[in-house]
Amino acid sequence: MNQQVTFTELSSQDFLLLGINNIAYVKKGQRDDREVYLIHSADGAEITALADHDVAFAAVRQNGMEPLSAH
Repeated sequence: MNQQVTFTELSSQDFLLLGINNIAYVKKGQRDDREVYLIHSADGAEITALADHDVAFAAVRQNGMEPLSAH
């Protein structure tokens, strides 16, 4: 028998862990007075900064994750 689990049954910590190994966020930022695209893991840790949006998305995909834009 399968048991259905709803999001209301997840703790805040469990909810934060959803997709943690599969998702990376890309957002525009500044480094040394230059515009860069920052890549963050799902838990918010910064992974790297790249100069080009498309390169940042490609780098995320090459590492087996799904990129999402963060504004």
